[in-house]
Amino acid sequence: MKVIDFHTHIFPPDIIRQRERYLAKDDWFRLLYGDPGSKMATAEELVASMDGAGVDMAVVFGFAWKDPALCQLSNDYVLEAVRSHAGRLVGYAVVNPRSSQLALREVERCMALGCQGVGELMPDGQGYALDEQDIMAPLLGWLDERKLPLLVHTNEPVGHDYRGKGDTTPAIVYRLALSFPQVTLICAHWGGGLLFYELMPEVRQTLANVYYDTAASLYLYDRTIFPLAETLCRDKILFATDYPLIGQQRFLHHVRASGLSSGALEQILGANAERLLSRA
Repeated sequence: MKVIDFHTHIFPPDIIRQRERYLAKDDWFRLLYGDPGSKMATAEELVASMDGAGVDMAVVFGFAWKDPALCQLSNDYVLEAVRSHAGRLVGYAVVNPRSSQLALREVERCMALGCQGVGELMPDGQGYALDEQDIMAPLLGWLDERKLPLLVHTNEPVGHDYRGKGDTTPAIVYRLALSFPQVTLICAHWGGGLLFYELMPEVRQTLANVYYDTAASLYLYDRTIFPLAETLCRDKILFATDYPLIGQQRFLHHVRASGLSSGALEQILGANAERLLSRA
């Protein structure tokens, strides 16, 4: 059974070593990583984790900085990591859609050099909302033409607060999907609960090209979300840890103990992701 982790973060060693310097450059980075105990990892540490946990492949990206120059720095490191670990890591590019043509040029550059999608975008930290048409249309139109996916941070509108939760709730994500129904959209963190609205037929139709990753589930839901979600959209769930926030081995144990059938485990842990990645 192939295991693919669809949501992992890596940082250039220089950013990890000089964390304090970069905390002053970005408010959202400071919110998420201002605590010295907040985990950051290099590509080599990610691959070592994959080897230890039995993860075959991982989709990897940097941090969604507000500053396009820092996005490029993160993307350069991701591209280098993908070259160094061919067959193990799949790169996605981070950009700030507010930078308009600059973002498009960076996406074009990264795709030409081997990236297979865009993400994880962080609207709250980058200064826009997903349903702001004038900001999102150029990027979404570009992705639509090339049949490339977009992975975005999403969050629940209720429940406990946490660092980086934000305001990218299901209603906002739904409006994005309504505006760009042909774009493959991957919603981190279960879409903030958006998947449960797929019980409504018209919503299910609108969300035909929307996938849900399981990143950070251990901090958000009890494990019954896996068999429950499997009954709603089994073929659209992507195993994702948010490494290094949560260890891959620990997360895999959690999913395997959730009560899923062997067939559902095969789809969620790897087959859905493999099918999606094969389109690139």
